[in-house]
Amino acid sequence: MISLTDDNTMLGYGLLNACPNISHFVTTRHGGCSKGRYGTFNCSPYTADEAECVCRNQQLLLERLHQPVAELIIPRQCHGTTCRMVDEQYGNMSADERKVFLEGVDALITACRGYCICVTTADCVPVLLYDGRSQVVAAVHAGWRGTVRRIVSKVLEQMKCVYGTKGEDLVACIGPSISLRSFEVGEEVYGQFADEGFDMASISCRNAQTGKHHIDLWEANRRQLMDFGVPASRIEVAGVCTYRHHSDFFSARRLGVDSGRILSGIMLNES
Repeated sequence: MISLTDDNTMLGYGLLNACPNISHFVTTRHGGCSKGRYGTFNCSPYTADEAECVCRNQQLLLERLHQPVAELIIPRQCHGTTCRMVDEQYGNMSADERKVFLEGVDALITACRGYCICVTTADCVPVLLYDGRSQVVAAVHAGWRGTVRRIVSKVLEQMKCVYGTKGEDLVACIGPSISLRSFEVGEEVYGQFADEGFDMASISCRNAQTGKHHIDLWEANRRQLMDFGVPASRIEVAGVCTYRHHSDFFSARRLGVDSGRILSGIMLNES
């Protein structure tokens, strides 16, 4: 990953940074005003963090982005596969209508400029997508439940249906999240991936000492991208384990569910 700010509070991807028409970011734990397990740069409104701190952190994010942003659009995720299209009608919605629109949503797609679509994570996998031909972006929250239900594949198919997106048009980035080494699972979770037809030899291993299975969520999502036809050279995997690097990134397994969240966002620039 690359640093987007002088103080390393916001990171990004080399592949997306080379695209002049978009802005994107991945937040770290540093550079904000939140305290305790939300310390310090928690930008998620769906936590028990103080609303004033979240608001201030979001303002700091916008200042560091150096691009006009109409809105940070952050869905309330539920580990499902629902994907919403953010279009011109969204701008005409009331605050209450927007709240309903974003409830129980784990992925967003937009072709509207200035709308920064985001997902929040703390061990789950954030995936950012950019179709350079059709000028469309997407942000996906792929926890293990979303991954096993192939949320990335479903988002790609929706982009194909609406915008004609092809694999060769895409740049895709898989962000900081829990690694194969750290993601120990029980037989039930392992069985769900196997039952859904995943190549378990390529996305899992068994710890010889503990006898427990480990799942590679990075590879499971990367393969969904490649199955759609995204060239391997246009997929960037951050390779950063949130569980191991919990001092720099929020990790629910380390800090508990009542903690901060990484915010990953992408948008088409206004000009």
